[in-house]
Amino acid sequence: MWRSIFFVFLLLGTFAVSYAQTNCKCGLSARFSQDDDSATVYKTINSLKQNGEKFCAADAYNIEIAYLIYNRKLNTVYELIRSQEKLVAMLPCKKDLEISVYLNYVNYFKAKEDFENLSLFAFKALENAEGRNDKTNQLKAISSIVYLFTRQDQDEKNWAYIKKAEKTITSLEEDSTAANHYNWLAFEYENKYTLTERATLLDSAMIFATKAKNIATRFNDYEQLTQSFRVFEACAYHHEELKQAIGYVDSALFYAKKTKVPANLSSLYLSKAWDFIDLKENEEAMRWQDTSIYYAEKYQHGTAITMNIYSEAAQIFEAAGNIPKAFVSFKKYEHLKDSIFKIQRSEKINELEQRYEKDKNEKTIRELALQKKIYLLFALAGLLGLTALAFFIRQQSFKNKQKILEAEQRLNRARMNPHFFFNALSSLQSFALQENDGKALATNISKFSYIMRETLESTYKDFVTVEQEVDFLNKYLELQKMRFPQKFTYEIKVADSIETDETLVPSMILQPFIENSIEHGFTGIDHAGNIFISFEKTSKELQIKIVDNGKGLSANSSENTGRISRAGQIIKDRIYLLNIKLKTNAAFFIENNKDQEGATVFIKLPLLYKQDLKTIS
Repeated sequence: MWRSIFFVFLLLGTFAVSYAQTNCKCGLSARFSQDDDSATVYKTINSLKQNGEKFCAADAYNIEIAYLIYNRKLNTVYELIRSQEKLVAMLPCKKDLEISVYLNYVNYFKAKEDFENLSLFAFKALENAEGRNDKTNQLKAISSIVYLFTRQDQDEKNWAYIKKAEKTITSLEEDSTAANHYNWLAFEYENKYTLTERATLLDSAMIFATKAKNIATRFNDYEQLTQSFRVFEACAYHHEELKQAIGYVDSALFYAKKTKVPANLSSLYLSKAWDFIDLKENEEAMRWQDTSIYYAEKYQHGTAITMNIYSEAAQIFEAAGNIPKAFVSFKKYEHLKDSIFKIQRSEKINELEQRYEKDKNEKTIRELALQKKIYLLFALAGLLGLTALAFFIRQQSFKNKQKILEAEQRLNRARMNPHFFFNALSSLQSFALQENDGKALATNISKFSYIMRETLESTYKDFVTVEQEVDFLNKYLELQKMRFPQKFTYEIKVADSIETDETLVPSMILQPFIENSIEHGFTGIDHAGNIFISFEKTSKELQIKIVDNGKGLSANSSENTGRISRAGQIIKDRIYLLNIKLKTNAAFFIENNKDQEGATVFIKLPLLYKQDLKTIS
C-alpha cells in the first residue's frame, strides 16, 4: 500500500519541486521503479541523507514528507521539514531549493488547519516562485492561497487569485502537467457557480474541463481524465440533465479504475447515488451508495473522506425511505467523527510531548554545566511566557472584536436586496400608467417610502417592537403582492400573551426569509402561495415561525445555497451579535414541512422589552 501511494505522489507531482539550476537537480524519481518495495525506497532515502548527497537528500525529504502528510502521520513532519530547511540553507543553490521547504510547510499547516502559518508560507512560496519565474510552483502556491481564502469565506480575494492562476495556466505549454492545471480551474469555476449561480461560470468550467480532457487523452493520464468527467457530471447535474450526469460519472469511473490507486471511486459512486435520488430511482440510488461505502472503507478507512461519505449516505438512505440504513450510516459517521477527533488530539499531544522532552533534555544538560544561569533562564522563560500569554489574550480579544465588526458590516451591506427596490419602483410605474388610480398609487408610494425609511434606519437601530415589525411586514408584503398579483396570500398571527408595543425583536430579522419564500419558494409552483408568520411566547423565549407552501428545500444542495444563503448569513450574523452582547442562546433552523409542501423557518429569541434597552446599550 505504501509503495502504491508513494508512486501516486511521485507521478502527480503534488509535493515534488522543479529546480532551476542544473547542478541542483537530483533525478531521484529515476532511481525507483514500480517494482521497488517500501523497504528499498526507505533504504535509498536514508542512504542519501547519511552519505552526503545533499541535493538528493533534500529531494528525498520531499518524498518522505509527502507520504507522511498523505497518511496523516503528522507527529514527525514538522521536525523533518526543519531538518530539510537546515540542509537547504547550506547548499549553494538554496534560493532554488527553498521553494520545496515552503511548499512542505504549506501542506503540513494545511493538514493541521493552521491558517495563520499556512498563509505565511503560501505567500513566501509565491514570492519565491515569482522571483525565479517558476510558473509551475507559482500555481502550487496560488492553489494553496485559494484554498486558504475559500476556508475563510473571502470570495473576492479567492476569485482574484483564481484569475491570476488562469492567466498563468493559459500561458504554459501543453505538457503532461497541463491537464491537472485546467481541471483545477474547472473545479474552481464550478465551485464559484454554486455560490453565485451565474450560468457563464458553468460554461467556463466545461471549456476548461474539455481542454484538460483533450490534453489528458494525449498523455494517457487516467487520473486527469477522471477529474475532467467529474466536472462534466457536476455541470450536467446543475443543468438538471441527470441522465447525462450519470453517463459522465460512468466515464469517470471507467478511467478511475485504470489508475494505480483508485481512491476516488467512493466519491464518484456517491455522485451517482445522488443523481438517481433526484431521478426518484431509490433502489438504484441505494445500490450505488452501498458501493460508495464499500470503496470508502477499502481505500480510505478511518479518514475524514469516509466520515463524509457516511454523512451523505445517511441523507441518501433517508431520502430513499430506508430509515434503518440511514440510522446505521449516521451512527458510523458519528463514530468516525469521534475517532478522527481523538486521533488529531492524540497527534497534538504526542507532538507537544516530543517537544517537551527535547526541551527538558537540553535544559538538563545546561544545568550540569551552568546551574546559576539556568535559574535566570527559567525566570526569563516565565516572563516570556507571561508576555506571550498576555499577547495571546490580546490577540484573541482583537480577533473577537474584528469578527463582530465584520458581522456588523455584512449586516449593513445586506439589509434588503436592492433588486426589491428596483422592481417595486418598476411596479409602481406600471401601476400608475395602467390603473390611473391616484389614491391607490399614493397609498402604495407611502408604503414604499415607509419600507425604505425603516430599512435605512435599521442600520443604526438594533431592535424594534413586535408591533413595529408586524407593521413593517404588512407593508412589505402588500408591496410584494402588488408586484406579484394573485401569486400568494399571507397571514400574520401574534399570540395574545405578547405585549406587542413593549416586546423587542432584532430589526429586519424576518424579511430576508420572507423574501426567499416569494422570490424562490413560489417560483415554478402550480398553486397559489401562502406565507404564515406567527409569534409565540414562552416563559423565557420569543418563538417565531415562517411557514410557506412553496417548493421547499431541494435535495440539490447548490439550489438550496442559492435560495437561503443570503437570508441564512444575515440571521447568523444577527444571532451571533445578539448572543455575544446578551450572553443568550438565540438560534434558528430551517426544514421542509412534513405533511405538506414548503418549508418552515424556526427562530428562537430571548424575551426582551423596552426597559431592557438601557442594559443592552
